[in-house]
Amino acid sequence: MTVSEARPDRFAFPAAAGLRDLETGEQIHAAAVKFGYGSSSVTVAYTLVNLCGKCGRIGGARNVFDRITERDQVSWNSYIAALCRIEIWEQALEAFRAMQMEDMESPSSFTLVSVSLAYSNLGVIHGFRLGKQLHGYSLRMGDQKTFTNNALMAMYAKLGRIDDSRAVFESSLDRDIVSWNTMISSFSQSDRFSEALDFFRLMVLEGVEIDSVTIASVLPACSHLERLDFGKEIHAYVLRNNGLIENSFMGSALVDMYCNCRDVESGRRVFDRISGRRIELWNAMISKVAGLLPNTTTMASVMPACVQCEAFSSKESIHGYAVKLGFEENRNIIDTMVTGNILSGCHSNALVLLHEIQRVENNKTRRKNHDNEDENGGFYKPNSITLMTFLPGCAALAALSKGKEIHAYTIRNALASDVTVGSALVDMYAKSGCLNLSRRVFDEMPNRNAITWNALIMAYGMHGKRGGSFRSFRTIQKDGSRN
Repeated sequence: MTVSEARPDRFAFPAAAGLRDLETGEQIHAAAVKFGYGSSSVTVAYTLVNLCGKCGRIGGARNVFDRITERDQVSWNSYIAALCRIEIWEQALEAFRAMQMEDMESPSSFTLVSVSLAYSNLGVIHGFRLGKQLHGYSLRMGDQKTFTNNALMAMYAKLGRIDDSRAVFESSLDRDIVSWNTMISSFSQSDRFSEALDFFRLMVLEGVEIDSVTIASVLPACSHLERLDFGKEIHAYVLRNNGLIENSFMGSALVDMYCNCRDVESGRRVFDRISGRRIELWNAMISKVAGLLPNTTTMASVMPACVQCEAFSSKESIHGYAVKLGFEENRNIIDTMVTGNILSGCHSNALVLLHEIQRVENNKTRRKNHDNEDENGGFYKPNSITLMTFLPGCAALAALSKGKEIHAYTIRNALASDVTVGSALVDMYAKSGCLNLSRRVFDEMPNRNAITWNALIMAYGMHGKRGGSFRSFRTIQKDGSRN
């Protein structure tokens, strides 16, 4: 359409609601504004809110939402769902309260689903109290829709109230596979393995079709109860349904089940027959066959190799496995994960790790024997290499406030004079739109090298200050030493 220079109408933009590509999403957003549909068309506004939310651009979603002159239930639902999608729970609940203050119809089932998800992430006491109120509201409104009850079940389960989740399940008139999977996984994750198997039997007797989520949830129960006979029956079902065995999580669960039931040979056969093995499957097989788990030295040796190859696309799995083994506070592992996220363009994840480092450092000060623990690699204090790695992430996200926090940290810990840190600060401030701060950092550096000068020249260039770039270049030529 755009190539043929045809003007899109307001019905063309909703087709882009399912996109999750940030660059394409920004282009569509710009096109909608250009053609005057950003606020004049309610349908396009809903689409843009959804699109920005799915791409993680909550600022864009908020801007579009604020421009909607006549908000209805659909616009509020879209905005609240966008906030929940990127896990900004408090803002989602603030939007829900603001929605209730406006004169409009009662919250719909879609509203309740988003709000229940937010409540489940508020903590056990506060979340449970608000969740019960939400549940009571749904009962008063007569909302017995299946997806509403599924959301309430998941909320109670995440808050550790398995019996309340079961009560919702038993009161549901229309249960689907999500309802059954929610209960089975909740029982398994709460170590109530016998009840997980009982529910699985009931699910089969009622003729509900089993999927990969069901099996991946019930196999841990077979594993912990050492019910090899039951596990083999499930494996046979998987083999009769060829599409299931290719699921990586399914393969990991089967390997784990067989090995826990002391049938390592069967676990190895399952492993050998799976193509496209992911890291979860390798971890399950290695740990069970060897009878050992990797230590910090093993993980710190393997992870740098992952960073430099395509395998690091599974970085969440690698990081999760390290956390599961209790290595989340190890110096080398945190460094590697930070570097991997930066190289992969996942700057937001790198900043999340920075918050984790700060938490660990705060915990360190509370330990009596902290003086010896840093030598053992147990606790972490960011050094110049760490900060030099983080600062490009701040620049890429335009996270100026976080960059300033890092700058303040370097001053407090006498790291600002480090030439690599100083160069990274010059670059960060320039890319965040603060040329004056970039120049000030440069002027205060006691030592400079070619990288520092290049950062300053590029700073002037990206801000359109050609004169500053030429003056800096001539200064380099004149000084010779570049210091």
